[in-house]
Amino acid sequence: MLYIDYSYTQKPVILCLMKKNIIFLTILIVTLVLWGCKGKSGSGLKEETFDKDASYALGMNIGSNLAMDGINPNSEQFLKGMKDVISGGKTRFNEDEAIQIIQAAYSALMEKRSNEAMQKGIDFLVENGKKAGVITTSSGLQYEVIKEGTGPKPAASDMVRVHYEGKLIDGATFDSSGETPIEFPLNQVISGWTEGLQLMSVGSKYKFYIPPELGYGVTGAGPIPPNSVLIFEVELLDILK
Repeated sequence: MLYIDYSYTQKPVILCLMKKNIIFLTILIVTLVLWGCKGKSGSGLKEETFDKDASYALGMNIGSNLAMDGINPNSEQFLKGMKDVISGGKTRFNEDEAIQIIQAAYSALMEKRSNEAMQKGIDFLVENGKKAGVITTSSGLQYEVIKEGTGPKPAASDMVRVHYEGKLIDGATFDSSGETPIEFPLNQVISGWTEGLQLMSVGSKYKFYIPPELGYGVTGAGPIPPNSVLIFEVELLDILK
C-alpha cells in the first residue's frame, strides 16, 4: 500500500512510495551473511545451528521473498552456492563478483518486465479509448463518468476528501480508502489525480485510467510495477477550505 508523505494524514493513499522494493536487498543481505559465515569459520561451520524445522522455515522465508518478486532461480545452482559458502568450500565467484552478477540479472529482469508492462499498457489504453463513454484528455488521461455530482469543482491547490479504489489492468487491487474517506492536497498527488479530480464536481464518482507518465512511471511504487496503467474509481466527497 502507498502512503501520503504528510504527518497529518490518517491513512495510506496514492501518493508517494511506501517503500522501495526490498527483494533485491534481501538477496544481497543473504549473500553477505553467507560470506560472513564462511569468513568466520575458516573451514566452514562445524555444527548445525538451526534444527530441521528452523532450517526449513528459513528456506521458506528466503523462497517467499524471491517468489514475491517473481524470481525463480535455478534451484540446483542456488542450493550449491549456499552449500559452498556455508561449508567453507571453494566458490565460483568472490563476494564482489557475486553481487555484480545478481545486480545485472535483477536489472535485466526488471527491464524486461518494465518493457512488457509498457506495451500492455499502450495496448490497453488504445482499446479502452474506443469504448463508449470513455473520454481521453490531451495529456493521455482517460476517464468515464459513473455519477455526476452537482457541487463545486476543486482547484489544484485545494484539499479534498475522497473514497477510492485502485486497480491494475489485470484486475488486482493495490490500494483502497476502505471505509474511511481520505483527505489530501490535490496538488501533491500523482498528476493523473491532480488533473482528473479537477474535472469532478463534489458528489461525482469517476473512473480514471491513468497512463504511467501520469502515475508512477518507470519506477513503479510498492505493489505497482514499473510502467503500469492505473485504474481508479474515485468519489469526490468534499472540498476542504
